[in-house]
Amino acid sequence: MKEIILKVEGMHCEGCEKRIQNAIKNIEGVESVTANYNDGTVKVILIKDIEKNIVTEIIEDIGFEVKED
Repeated sequence: MKEIILKVEGMHCEGCEKRIQNAIKNIEGVESVTANYNDGTVKVILIKDIEKNIVTEIIEDIGFEVKED
């Protein structure tokens, strides 16, 4: 398994967390996703190798900004 942790700007509530989680959880190969608006992170657990940019694009497509490390 592989873990991706992204810094995401624009999450302000639990509704934002759910929007992100719902958008990512159905990607083939995603085991789980947890968004946390308090610390501005999205943690994705993968069961197969998926490019980080696929997850990033989905988050940005629904209106949030992913910050690069």
